[in-house]
Parts: sequence; C-alpha cells; structure tokens
Amino acid sequence: MNLPGRIRRAYRRWSVDSRLDRLNSRFDRREPGDAGGRAYDHAETVRDYYDLCHEFMEFGWGESLHFAPLVPGETLEDAVVRHQRLMIGKLELKQGMRVVDVGCGVGGPMRRVAREAGVTVVGVNNNEYQLAQAKSKNVEARVDHMAEYVRCDFMDMGVLEASAFDAAYAIESTCHAPDKEGAFAEIYRLLKPGALFWGQEMCLTNAFDSGDPDHVSIKEKLMRGIALNHIASFGEVNRALEAVGFEVVEAADLAANGGPTASWCGPMESRTGSFGNLFRRTPWGRKAMIVAIRLAEAARVFPPNSHKVIEFMNRTADAYVSGAKAGIFTPLYCFLARKTHARPTEADRHSSSGAPPGNTG
Repeated sequence: MNLPGRIRRAYRRWSVDSRLDRLNSRFDRREPGDAGGRAYDHAETVRDYYDLCHEFMEFGWGESLHFAPLVPGETLEDAVVRHQRLMIGKLELKQGMRVVDVGCGVGGPMRRVAREAGVTVVGVNNNEYQLAQAKSKNVEARVDHMAEYVRCDFMDMGVLEASAFDAAYAIESTCHAPDKEGAFAEIYRLLKPGALFWGQEMCLTNAFDSGDPDHVSIKEKLMRGIALNHIASFGEVNRALEAVGFEVVEAADLAANGGPTASWCGPMESRTGSFGNLFRRTPWGRKAMIVAIRLAEAARVFPPNSHKVIEFMNRTADAYVSGAKAGIFTPLYCFLARKTHARPTEADRHSSSGAPPGNTG
C-alpha cells in the first residue's frame, strides 16, 4: 500500500519517459561503433538506472538488494541473512572497528553488520535518493549512531582518509565500476595494512563462449538491464585485485560451490513461497503487476508510464534466468582479499603470472 507514494516521491522531479529515454540513450552511446562520438559517462548511467528502478527493486526483493546462494527449501530472506553473516565472519569483524560499505544502497547489509558486529559502518553511495533512504532506515532501526554517510563516486573516495578503515566490503557494487582496477585501488587506499576486503561480483563463468551468439546476446541483455559497463571473468576480478596490491585469500562462485544448492535466480521463477513474494518476483506476478500499475496510472495513483519501468526490469529478470540456465553468468563470485603492506611495482605486475586461486578460470 505504500508503494504508490514511494514511487511518486522518487519520480517527483522528472517524467518516466524522459528518464527512460535518457537511460537508453546512454546505453546506446556505450555501444561500439557509436557514430555520434558522444561521450559516455557510466557513473551517470548507473545513477539514472537506480533513480528509475530502486523503489520497485526494494518492493520486489527487500532492503538488501543482492543475491545470495540458496539451499533447497530456503526462503530468499533467510538466504540473505545467512549470506551476510558469512561475510561478517570472513571479515573477522570485532566491536569498535571502522568498516567501509562501498556502494551501500539503502543500507540493508549495513544495518546487519553494525548491529551484529558492533562496528561503525561508513556507507558510500553516489545516489542521493538511496543514501537518504539508508539514513532514514538506520534511524528507524536505531543503528544510526553506528553509521556514517558519504555521497561520492567509489572511483574517487578522496574525501575519506587513507589507511583509516579496519575492513571493507562491496556487495554487487564494484560490478558497476567502469574500471575495476581503479575501484579496487581506491578501496585498497582506504584500508589499514593487513585489513580484509570482502567482495561480491557479477561475473561471466568459464562456460561463457564469446563465439556463441546466444551467449553474447544474454551478456548484452544483462549489461543493459543491470547498467554494467563490462562483465568480468573470475580471473579478471582476481588480477585486478592483485594488480593494486591485494592478496586474494579465497575466491569462489558460491552459486556452484559447497553441496546441493537451489538456483540463485530461483526467486524470479519459483512458484513456491508466500503469495506476496510470488506476485512481486515470478514471471506471472511481474506481468500481473504491469497490468495493475497501468490501471492505477489511469486512476492517477501511480505516475504516468511507471509500468514501463516494470517492463524494463522484467526483461532484466528474464536475462538473469537465461544466464543462470545457460550456466554463463553468476552474481555470486565472492572473494576475500587482504591489503598487503606495500603496493606492487610495475615490474611486479608484469612478472606476476596472475593465476588466481580457487574456482576462478
């Protein structure tokens, strides 16, 4: 019942059509062979994407806007909690630490980390609307005294002091980086020597074949639907970490690791669970929601053309499922890296084999 008001507040300064047109124009500018020679700003593209989609994302998925490995019979909500607690344990967080959340969204993981680990979390986000939502939700959850907020691009976090953080995490955020090595270098700069960094990346798996037209089509749909400038391989992620000085402690695709699992995209196609979740996440539910919102637009309950955002997101959900079924895409390449005491030299980088540990490809 709160969704119409939230959408009206989110869209109050612009029309859906104009923002969708701008977003699609940005995607087109990114494509190779753009004859217009127009500059492409990926940070602006990502901001437009979240301005349009965030409220519907949160309605459908919850306050923690990330995937989690599922086990058979487990709800998405339980899987997300278990996954966040895994991260807390891997980071070896202790009360009183200062932790940076790179690309904090509306702060779902931030609230769990602050509450359960007893640490101060500094949330970094370049989207003004999401950052305001994070602060409001933290106040409501009574953890605002354990949180700080910084609005900046994670490609340039110069407003934050170097070597000031005991740990860092980035959950499905640095996948949006136009330059992954540059993003990791900024995180490296913020950490104290020996500090740990947990990351969760969207990646192409070893099964991806650049010569297969179906694989390439799925990749392109995912890049457009998630506002990605590039989808890295496992090896590319690890090499970028090592290039800036991180030691990769462990790295694996958790969607394919550790015993029987349900598909990470199961919530977007399953007919199990509560009626509300079926309505928000499954194909028939998404289609029903498009029809319902079109009717609500006619009654001026929703801003005009809000249903087009659901249509856009529905195509993205279909691309997620296609990528999972083809075995070529995962949002669950998770790594734990440690800041070494010294950055590698250029000679070190060229002499390194770059061979990543674990299931990396």
